[in-house]
Amino acid sequence: MKQSGQANQMRIAIIGGGVIGCLTALYLHKLGAQPVILEKGEAGRESSWAGAGILCPIHPWLYPDSFTQLIDASLNLFPAMNEMLERESGLKTEWQRSGLLIPLFADDRIHHRQNALQWSKRFAWNVEELDAKQSCELEPMISDQLSGSLYWPKVGQVRNPRMLTAIKKALAKYHVPMHEQAEVVGVGVDGQGAVANVKLANGTVMAVDAVLLAAGSWSGALARQLGLALPVEPVKGQIVLLKDKPGKIKHIIKHDDVYLVPRMDGHILVGASMERVGFKPGMTESVVNNLLESTYRMIPGLKDVAIVKQWMGYRPGSPDGMPYLGPVEGVPGMWVATGHYRNGVALAPGTAELMSRWIMGEEPTLDLSDFRVNRPIVHLDKVGFPAV
Repeated sequence: MKQSGQANQMRIAIIGGGVIGCLTALYLHKLGAQPVILEKGEAGRESSWAGAGILCPIHPWLYPDSFTQLIDASLNLFPAMNEMLERESGLKTEWQRSGLLIPLFADDRIHHRQNALQWSKRFAWNVEELDAKQSCELEPMISDQLSGSLYWPKVGQVRNPRMLTAIKKALAKYHVPMHEQAEVVGVGVDGQGAVANVKLANGTVMAVDAVLLAAGSWSGALARQLGLALPVEPVKGQIVLLKDKPGKIKHIIKHDDVYLVPRMDGHILVGASMERVGFKPGMTESVVNNLLESTYRMIPGLKDVAIVKQWMGYRPGSPDGMPYLGPVEGVPGMWVATGHYRNGVALAPGTAELMSRWIMGEEPTLDLSDFRVNRPIVHLDKVGFPAV
């Protein structure tokens, strides 16, 4: 890595044009570096585009404490990041605090209540425990068959495609190069083994001082191509979009079988399956039907609501559900930020802030040993890869 006096000349190739790669590039630019984004397809059109934009960790009580600490640090940065993006892009991301409700049913396969309450108390997440009557008063459309619910009133959401568009507009404003249809096939090193260049499928060789691998679901295969061991794989998710009157569903509703995210314009995002099927494309009728049946069980009044769209995406999964963050040992100038799985948008500002400063020579203030690239592979079946 170049010394701080040369920081404004530091050229950094970012492999991957999703929310993590693009936002880190923007932060690197603001720190005086010269980032260039290399995206094998169309920037921001994979997991970052397909996801729900829920701004809270998914079942964080199932993870190590370090995961919550990273999530908290990231979410604390979200308001300032969002204000910056809206100011510099002129776009609204539809960031809002809509609250999160987890309904509790007697026949739930997993009973989260006790662990969720303990976690919320330990980490000062404001939670309310509601009985069935209170739950129905808070969310009138919800089934009266529930036994109660847990409600986090401060949880937010963002319309992630709009957030991505805002990031891309900010990058364009600052003339940060973004090359689409630019597939990286190799990383070259100098005589000391440090990163020296990246090689593209079209034969181009680009001289760089550092590389950040942020290629989402494609990171594992690309890492192997570069001689690295990184167990990141695609976990397919199918999503259905409904359209109702605005305000019909007021809160994010999250259950083990399905989640519902109401948008300001009356759209309701229904997601999402967890399928370890590689890069198998397309929607599956049985999966969509399961999502809808779970939706109607929770919200019977949505049975007659129009289905306006369906899509799918590939989450960058990891065996323990946690991202890989940091340098690659033995290859100076090689960095990784991938494997964010189901929490990519929530972790985006924290990852971008952390990685941009770390790459530029500033040591992290958080203990990131649980996220290191060479950590032991531990399969956590409740949060990591789903069963095949």
